[in-house]
Amino acid sequence: MSEPLSAQATTPTKIKKMSPGELMIQWGDGHETRLFAPMLRGMCPCASCKDEMTGMRIILPIHIPDDLEFRKIDLVGHYALNFEWSDSHRTGIYGFEYLRELCSCAQCKT
Repeated sequence: MSEPLSAQATTPTKIKKMSPGELMIQWGDGHETRLFAPMLRGMCPCASCKDEMTGMRIILPIHIPDDLEFRKIDLVGHYALNFEWSDSHRTGIYGFEYLRELCSCAQCKT
């Protein structure tokens, strides 16, 4: 997305695990985002997965199983989600703005 996201666009009104590997987030602006566990795990923002100095990915898609699942989903304050994955990783904090930016629907990619 080229323009800054509004507060409504980054405020979830509903967060629902649709299946062991799929998450749905309904946003305050009415948009719905579907996110899949392997993609989210691959975009983990923690220092174990992304080099803090260079921004280069340490964990690559080849390291992530296609059947990865959410074991646990926790709210972090009023600004983020934390996931525990079936590969036991659990240190990433995914801000709501970051989760919205990860939406891959046609509307968000234009």
